[in-house]
Parts: sequence; C-alpha cells; structure tokens
Amino acid sequence: MEKQFVVFQVAGEQYGVTIDRVESIVKMQPITMVPQAPAFIEGITNLRGMVLPVLSLRKRFGLPPAEVDRETRIVVVMNETHPIGIVVDSVLEVLRLPEETIEPPPPMVTNERTRFITGIAKVGERLIILLDLTKVLSVEEETQLAALREAVTA
Repeated sequence: MEKQFVVFQVAGEQYGVTIDRVESIVKMQPITMVPQAPAFIEGITNLRGMVLPVLSLRKRFGLPPAEVDRETRIVVVMNETHPIGIVVDSVLEVLRLPEETIEPPPPMVTNERTRFITGIAKVGERLIILLDLTKVLSVEEETQLAALREAVTA
C-alpha cells in the first residue's frame, strides 16, 4: 500500500507530511508579529479572510533563521481542530511512497521532544524525515497557541 506525502525542505534537509493533513500551500505573505507570542510563532497572517497563526519550523527545530526568498512557502495544516501555517524553505514535491520504503525512526533520535518524527523514508539515495505536524508542538505550546488564537480573534 502507498501513502502520499508533501515533501518540503528546511535547512537543506527533506521532510514529508501526509497529504491528508495539508490544507493548502501558499507563497510567503506578510506576517504580523504578535506581542508576547511564544518564540516559535512567527506571527499571524490573513489567509482568505481567516486569521492564521504561523510558526517557523526553523525556530521550532532550533535552526538558524534564513532569508525569505521566492521559494519560501507556508504549508497550512490542520492542527487538532484549527489550521496553522508552517513556514518552510521550499516545497519540493508530492510523493507516493510504498509502505516498505518507510522505517520507524531510530530509537536514539526519538524522545518527547522529537515525538513528531514518525518515520524515515528511503527514496533512492535520499532520506526523507516523516513528520506528524500535529505533534510538533508540546501540550504547553498548544495551550499557548490556543491563547494566542483567542486573543487575536476576540
């Protein structure tokens, strides 16, 4: 059986997320910073009339910032009950992967802080780290995000 993934790049590494979690992929657009927002939150943006919180995977993964360029995208995913925008360096492709090409993450790289890594896909010489973006945030960060969402929509 095959699964479909949206494959994107962050800091030179390739990541994939199941396509059923992806609402849309949009070009980078203006983001409004929100005072007192958690560090991983870039801010909010207006996406088709909806206030969308936007987070940076670079910040979330502890990676250095990068300049926004014409390849930068916001991947809109459903996070529990609300959509959230995830800034990535570029979106590469939609890829069908047979289940046998997907291995569980090695035990030495899995812990509570990396629980969002669901597997590693081998595609030729490439390794694609598969993510569950609904688990990228900790429970505490989810609470902070919910508070931010309430503050900007109140």
